[in-house]
Amino acid sequence: MIKIIDLHKKFNSQWVTKGVNLTIPAGKITCIIGRSGEGKSVLLKQIIGLIKPTSGDIIIGDVSITKLHGQALQNVFKTCGYVFQFAALLDSITVYENVALPLTHQGISPEKCREMAMQKLAMVNIGHEVLDKYPSSLSGGMKKRIGIARTLMTDPSIILYDEPTSGLDPINSRIVHELIKSMRDQFGITSVVISHERDIFNYADQVALLHEGTIKYTGNADTIWEDKNPYIYQFIRGLPKGPIQAEKQAYSYL
Repeated sequence: MIKIIDLHKKFNSQWVTKGVNLTIPAGKITCIIGRSGEGKSVLLKQIIGLIKPTSGDIIIGDVSITKLHGQALQNVFKTCGYVFQFAALLDSITVYENVALPLTHQGISPEKCREMAMQKLAMVNIGHEVLDKYPSSLSGGMKKRIGIARTLMTDPSIILYDEPTSGLDPINSRIVHELIKSMRDQFGITSVVISHERDIFNYADQVALLHEGTIKYTGNADTIWEDKNPYIYQFIRGLPKGPIQAEKQAYSYL
């Protein structure tokens, strides 16, 4: 579904991605992990076309999105959904209006929009009684699920999640992970999830570790704890010693 080829991105004089190569299989959940500040969100925004890479290529299906502009790029956007780290709901409008935002200016009647919003909220286990409430009155976990419902309004085949469980307790984190899995199982949605939570390994199909601008590890989630790759072995166990720490110390002398 998605192929990332030798992707580089520089902001001013700072390189963030330095040759990322990664294949994201269709209809599966791929989790991208790594230390804070490694550029995982920048990578995600390049995948969806919100940020243009300095060099390299991103192929979705059989289309190179790095060469697209205007309406052609908008057509790709329509197949993709993006779930922001803090849900990005607008507090000045109701839950219904937030969920219906992707359909604004598409000529769909208010009645149809409301019906669709109720359907998508039901998919994330939220009842219609919240439709006319404002986000400020809702819990963090419910806001995250509403953000997912909004993303589902356009029936995307790809959804990118930027730390969807950030700030949530373990129970609500698991609820969100179950939803991501449900989207895969019911609709074959290709999911790319940035996460720092090891619980995601119970739901993901593939895990990729981003470190110092490149992918240091790619493997199956169900065998990750047995893998002897030194980067993933150290990272998922939170060990202070290993290649990640060694490289960090090396950079401190520059």
